[in-house]
Amino acid sequence: MSEQLADEQATAGSAVVQVAGRAVQLVPDRASGGAESALPADYQRILAAVRQAGGPVATRAVGEALTLDTGVRGKLEPLRGKLTKLADRGWLHKRGDGKFTVRP
Repeated sequence: MSEQLADEQATAGSAVVQVAGRAVQLVPDRASGGAESALPADYQRILAAVRQAGGPVATRAVGEALTLDTGVRGKLEPLRGKLTKLADRGWLHKRGDGKFTVRP
């Protein structure tokens, strides 16, 4: 059954699952050989913003590139979570100073 679920997730792209009654999009690991197109659209936009920065970039700068209201902390925390998730999955690198870069 787990093989069937893995096959369905691989062919469906960004799978949506229920967690605690809420719909949550899965972010695949980069190591699994998936392309960026397998990521949800908002994660693709985040990757593009980090790539355009051309170097280490802070969460606030990514938020500005995505035209978020960076003056409100509540708008940056979900973005920080998404950046961290991308780093945990191998799409980005999180540096010790909290800035993010694109992995080669």
